[in-house]
Amino acid sequence: MKLLEQINSPSDLKKLSIKELNAYAEEVRSYIIETVRRQGGHLASNLGTVELITALHYVFDCPVDKLLFDVGHQAYTHKIITGRRDSFYNLRSDEGVSGFPNASESIYDAFTMGHSSTSLSLGVGFARARDILGLDYNVVCVIGDGAFTGGMAFEALNDIGANKEKMIIVLNDNKMSISKNVGALNEYLAKLRLSKRYLNVKYNVKKAVSALPFFGDRVVNFLDKTKDNIKKTLLPDKIFENLGVKYYGPFDGHNIAELVSILKKLKEEKGPVLLHVLTNKGNGVPEILHNPDKYHGVGPENKPETEISYSSVVGNKLCALAQDNKSVVAVTAAMSMGTGLDEFARRFPDRYFDVGIAEGHAASMCAALAAAGVKPFFAVYSSFLQRAFDQILHDICIDKRPVTLLIDHAGAVGGDGITHQGNFDIGFLSVIPDMTILQPKDGKELEIMMDFALKFNAPLAIRYPKSFSYEFDDHNPIEGLKWETLVRSREKIFILAAGNRMIKVALGVKNANVVNVRVIKPLDKSFLSSVSDGSLVITLEDGMLKGGFGESVESFFNASDKKVKVVCLGYPDKFQSRSLVSDMMREAGITEQNISEIIVKFKKA
Repeated sequence: MKLLEQINSPSDLKKLSIKELNAYAEEVRSYIIETVRRQGGHLASNLGTVELITALHYVFDCPVDKLLFDVGHQAYTHKIITGRRDSFYNLRSDEGVSGFPNASESIYDAFTMGHSSTSLSLGVGFARARDILGLDYNVVCVIGDGAFTGGMAFEALNDIGANKEKMIIVLNDNKMSISKNVGALNEYLAKLRLSKRYLNVKYNVKKAVSALPFFGDRVVNFLDKTKDNIKKTLLPDKIFENLGVKYYGPFDGHNIAELVSILKKLKEEKGPVLLHVLTNKGNGVPEILHNPDKYHGVGPENKPETEISYSSVVGNKLCALAQDNKSVVAVTAAMSMGTGLDEFARRFPDRYFDVGIAEGHAASMCAALAAAGVKPFFAVYSSFLQRAFDQILHDICIDKRPVTLLIDHAGAVGGDGITHQGNFDIGFLSVIPDMTILQPKDGKELEIMMDFALKFNAPLAIRYPKSFSYEFDDHNPIEGLKWETLVRSREKIFILAAGNRMIKVALGVKNANVVNVRVIKPLDKSFLSSVSDGSLVITLEDGMLKGGFGESVESFFNASDKKVKVVCLGYPDKFQSRSLVSDMMREAGITEQNISEIIVKFKKA
């Protein structure tokens, strides 16, 4: 029987020898590859953490011990070890497991984690709760070098060093987040990686000296007493130890025996420690190892491509704008490939800024760029933009800085799970005065909106989902922030649809006026004022109903004297975890059939 089939819990894993652990790790790696190629998911990062996670579960006693994975998309091995091997086969589907740690899915998932740079703060919380309640368990935070660039991680590290609760930080250093890491911390870690040479020399010297008769042990003791001075001479200054966190490393993150040995020692430490391990994204598969960014997140193999990426439209258009206008700059937060900016980075390196996982910093920097006469376009996923709300409000909007937010993956995203849905940006941006929000009907209209953004002298957000499938023949310029009527009908039925997905559904409904709501905020009040008494207005939006576009339309008519019935369709007041966008839309009633039934009932009333 394969070892993979024998391991149903961490306790089963602990029965294996180190040799068997290595064999098990290879079986897990093959299983991950097989599953992700069929289901889609995060591949490169998970191939890089197989040995590390195996060693962690071998040494620690979860779920009593708390194992926290920063970001969490590298935790597939954790799911397989902790009794979810069979359900992992249906990864990212409603029948299987989610792509990230989810506290409602398993007691082994200490916390739901999908966004970066949170693990250290969570670890501090668990450690302090443990000490307050007089309990005895270990807290282990696994954080990548990319996530470590997030400001929240440094805030937590500052607190940890000052208060010195017992906890273990495992810095998984693979030299990448989604894109290649940038910044001073990355350069510092590069120096620490070089220090591996020193560690190898130290080990070999101690091994040779300890074998000497009579004097060996005494010499080794002497070396241990003077090691701090040697380290200061040969290694770069230790940021972590200066902050009060004991540093160990770097160690080979693919050497299970070495990992098990050092982790057992770290369990005995009384205060906070940081274990620096070196791993390779895509380890074990040469093609992925040499192209980790390409294989960060992959879709199912053999699935026909039926949609066009909005991010590719953004990348091409930004290059065109930058070619003609030297004030155009592109900004991203460790997402150059995900947001389509790779070509821009290559062609215009002096006007391309990857700030690392630091969305708040990016927003404030863009505000200052705009204040100084530059035209910044900040490309960011909707779910990550949430992290920059204060900076958007305070630094961009109060002074009306002309920053353009290119909000990728807006609306339902399906398989990425509960933490990555882009359903909230309309709500949290709409409450900010002087914020204008656009949504294109297709790629060509997105280009038109980016042309408009170049001339628009105020904060602007353009939101769009991952891709679009329906292209239109006719396109009009953005003039006066007005809506666009796509289908005219004599019926007093108006479907106000925002975005490609919603418009596609609306166009399937017979005998109704279909309007492209390309401007979500401000409302096209002249259009709404033209709607006559006795009409039915149905709003469709790829976002939450609460605080959404539909509610603003409803408020408009409630404040008017018009007798107009308004039906708002969007996602309900709950966190969405469905794996398919189509299922989320169906549950929200955003279907041709449901809308047709609403119209029939209205006419009968």
